[in-house]
Amino acid sequence: MYGYYDMEKIRLKMILASASPRRKELLGHLKIPFLVIAKNIPEQTHFKDPVNFSRHIAELKGEAVFEEIHEDCMVISADTIVCLDTKIYGKPQDEAEAKIFLLELSGKTHSVFTAVSVKIKLGDKMLHHSFVEESKVTFNKISPELMNRYLATKDSLDKAGAYGIQGPSLTFISKVEGDYANVVGFPLSRFVLECEQLLKPFTNGHSWFELF
Repeated sequence: MYGYYDMEKIRLKMILASASPRRKELLGHLKIPFLVIAKNIPEQTHFKDPVNFSRHIAELKGEAVFEEIHEDCMVISADTIVCLDTKIYGKPQDEAEAKIFLLELSGKTHSVFTAVSVKIKLGDKMLHHSFVEESKVTFNKISPELMNRYLATKDSLDKAGAYGIQGPSLTFISKVEGDYANVVGFPLSRFVLECEQLLKPFTNGHSWFELF
């Protein structure tokens, strides 16, 4: 147990270690001020399973920012991947690869994993916590005409699995099981629950929101 802290003296700086506008928008729903500081790091890991694959990448993103912050802070990072059977889909390199991804996902149900890493510095205390949320998404069969129309939007090029659920891909997404925000890229409701438990030792019965 870390011991309770004087809530009047604690002020954590919240930092989102991601350049994703979708994650920025989702985290903004908490109405807590935060900074966006993202580092361009190689998104590489030796893990092959989707849970540890996404968790490791999320942790690497967070660590790259956390190690440069020298004040009390919470650094939040995340990584989202798409997985069909044993194949993991990251962001496509170009439109041709995006088409390959979408053809493989067409007419099937796949999983979307988002890993969230939270690193906290509070005085001389360091905490690290991570979790992984899974949702399932089903595609209709994507016709050649619909495929061409979607690829023309360029929506596929910067997203895991070559699609973003909040955009024109809704023309062929038929079903979502689980947290919709998780598919967008940040499982906000799970993040709130995790923070409640993670920060409880510091709050002395107060809301964890008061730490910021």
